[in-house]
Amino acid sequence: MLLKRSRKLYNLTYCSPTSTQPSLSSWLLMHRRMELAEFFYIYIQTDLRRQCSTSARHSQAQQNYSQIEKEGFALVTAVTKFHKYLHGRSFTLKTDHKPLLSIFGDKKGVPIYSANRLQRWATILLNYQFNIEYVNTLAFGQADALSRLIAENTDNLEQEDQVIAQIETDVVDTLEHGCQQLPVNARIIRQFSKKDSTLQEVYKFVKSGHWPRSIPKETPLRDYYNRRDDLYIVHRCVMFGERIIIPTKLRNRVLRMLHRAHPGIVRMKKLARSFVYWPSIDSEIENIVKSCDQCAAVAKDPTKNTLCSWPLTTAPWQRVHVDYAGPLNGKYYLVMVDSYSKWPEVYMTSSISTSATVKLFQQIFSQFGVPETLVTDNGPQFTSNAFNDFCVAQGITHVRSPPYHPQSNGQAERFVDSLKRALGKLKGEETDDAALKLFLQSYRSTPCDSSPNQASPAENFIGRRIRTFLNQLLPTADQISSDRNESMELQFNRYHGARTKEFGPTEKVYVKDYRNLSTPTWIPGTILRRIGQTLYSVRVDGNLSWKRHANQLRPRGSSPLTDTPMDMIDSPQNLDESQPRADSDVFSVPSPVPMTCPVPTTTTPSPAVPRRSSRATGPPSRLVMDPTKKTYNPLH
Repeated sequence: MLLKRSRKLYNLTYCSPTSTQPSLSSWLLMHRRMELAEFFYIYIQTDLRRQCSTSARHSQAQQNYSQIEKEGFALVTAVTKFHKYLHGRSFTLKTDHKPLLSIFGDKKGVPIYSANRLQRWATILLNYQFNIEYVNTLAFGQADALSRLIAENTDNLEQEDQVIAQIETDVVDTLEHGCQQLPVNARIIRQFSKKDSTLQEVYKFVKSGHWPRSIPKETPLRDYYNRRDDLYIVHRCVMFGERIIIPTKLRNRVLRMLHRAHPGIVRMKKLARSFVYWPSIDSEIENIVKSCDQCAAVAKDPTKNTLCSWPLTTAPWQRVHVDYAGPLNGKYYLVMVDSYSKWPEVYMTSSISTSATVKLFQQIFSQFGVPETLVTDNGPQFTSNAFNDFCVAQGITHVRSPPYHPQSNGQAERFVDSLKRALGKLKGEETDDAALKLFLQSYRSTPCDSSPNQASPAENFIGRRIRTFLNQLLPTADQISSDRNESMELQFNRYHGARTKEFGPTEKVYVKDYRNLSTPTWIPGTILRRIGQTLYSVRVDGNLSWKRHANQLRPRGSSPLTDTPMDMIDSPQNLDESQPRADSDVFSVPSPVPMTCPVPTTTTPSPAVPRRSSRATGPPSRLVMDPTKKTYNPLH
C-alpha cells in the first residue's frame, strides 16, 4: 500500500506545474533518497524549484548490497542519469548518508581502504566537478518527504534508528575489511605498536635502558625480559636482532603473509626468522600450517601407524584371504590363500558377479571344507546382501579390509602380484590354463619361509609333498611292496567262495570275448605267458593276443580233432622281439611256419607215457555245514 501511494505522489510531483526549465547559469543541486525498492531523484536550481525527477528499481543482486553500497549506487545512478545536465558544470550533491562524504568527497583521490565496488564508483564520479554535502534527515524533505517527514510516527522513528545503526556498523565493517586487505608495512606496525600496551612497556624499558630486576613468569613481559639484551629501537619500532616485533593485532595478518605461498612448517619458520618475531611465533606457525585446508589437500601421507598383524592361525583353512586378479587377457582369477599353510587356490572365470563368486566358493568348499574366517576387500561382489547371506548360512565370519587399503588384505594382494608376474613370464610359452597349472604346481611344492617349519604349502596343507616332474631326477629302487590287505582278501574269499586259479603256458582255455558288449561269449584260446599275479597273455583266433584276468579265463579240455602239436606252438622265448608285448590288450601273433618232416617207411608205435599232474596236492577239505553262510568254502 505504501509503495502504491508513493508512486501516486511521485506522478503528482512529476506533473506539477511548479517544475521549470533549468537555467544554464544556475548552481545545480542533486537531492537523492531511497525508499523501499525504488530511488527518487530531484534535479533543482538554487531557488529550490524542481526541474526533473527519475526513479530506478533494485535488481535481485543489488538488493543483496550492504547499506553503504546501496546508498552509493543510488548516488552514482542519479549522476549518470542526468549526465547531459551535469557534465562540465559545478554542482552540489546532498545526501543524508554521512559516510559517503569520506568516500566520494575526497579530492585527493580514491581512498585506498574503500571496497572495490565503491572505488569503482568513486572513479566514475571523478569525471564530474561537484561538492558533496551532508543534510540531516529531518531537513531533507525534498527527496525524503515520503517517509522522513512523518516524525510523529514513533514506530517509524524506532525502525529508522535501527537502520541508521546498521549503516554505521556496515561502514565500520567495510573499512575494517578494506584495512585487512592492505599489506602490512613498517608504518602500520609503528601505528599499531602505539596501541599495544605490552609493546609500549617494552618500548619504554628499551628506550630508558632500565628494566626491572625480575618479572613474574605469568606476565607477557617475561619473554621480552629474557631477551632484553637483544632488543633495541629503530624508527620507533621495537627490534629483536634483525627482526621486527609485531603487535598482537597484526600477528594474524603477518602469519597470512608468511603463509601466502603455503610453505611447510620448517620453511615457514625459516622465513619468519628472517623478518619478524613475537613470543610463541613457532607454535602459531605450526597451528596455521596444520589448519590450512589447501595444504592438507595435497599433503603427503602421514607417518605409518605401527603394524598390527593378523592373529596367527594354528591349523589349515582357518582363515582364508580372497581377492580377484585381472582382467588378464580378458579373464579374471579368483585367488584364495590359506593364512596357515600359504596354500593357494586360483580359479579362472569370465564373470566376477556375486552369483558366479558364490558358485566358485561352493565348489572350493566341497573339496576343502568351510573356513572359519573369510577376508576380502570391498568389491561389490563381497559387499552384496546375497554374499552376506551365503556367509551367514555357511557359518563364516566375513571380514572386509578398509577401503583403498590393500595392506590389510596383504596375504591375497601379495599372491595376486606373484600370479600376474608369473603369467606374464609364461605368456607365449603356454596357454593361460596350462601356465596357471604349471605355476600353481611349482608354488605349492616350493618351501616357503613364512610357512610353519619353512615347509612347502603342500606339506602343511595336505601333509605330504606333491610329486612333480622333478622327482624323476632322483634315483629310486623299482620295488613293489608285497604287503597286501590279507583281512580284506580273506573276507572276499569267504563271501564269494573264491579259489586259486593258475594257468601254465600253452594251456588251453576259454577266453571271455567282449567284442560284442551286449552279449559277451567264451571263445577258445591258448595261454602264452603269465604277466602278473592274476593277468595272462592269451592267443585267440590264431594271430591275436589278449590280456585277461584270471576271472575271465576258464580251463578247456583237449580234443584230438583240434589239438595242435606242441612243436607248432611258439613259446614266449621264440616270439619275435618286433611283435607287441604281452601287456598290451590285443596284438597280432605270427602264424606258425609248418615244418617239413620226412615220412617214415615203417612206424613202430611206442607206448604212451602217462601225463602227471603238476598241481600241488594237499589233505582233503571236509565240508562243514553252516546254514548262515551263502556258500561253503572247502578251504576252511
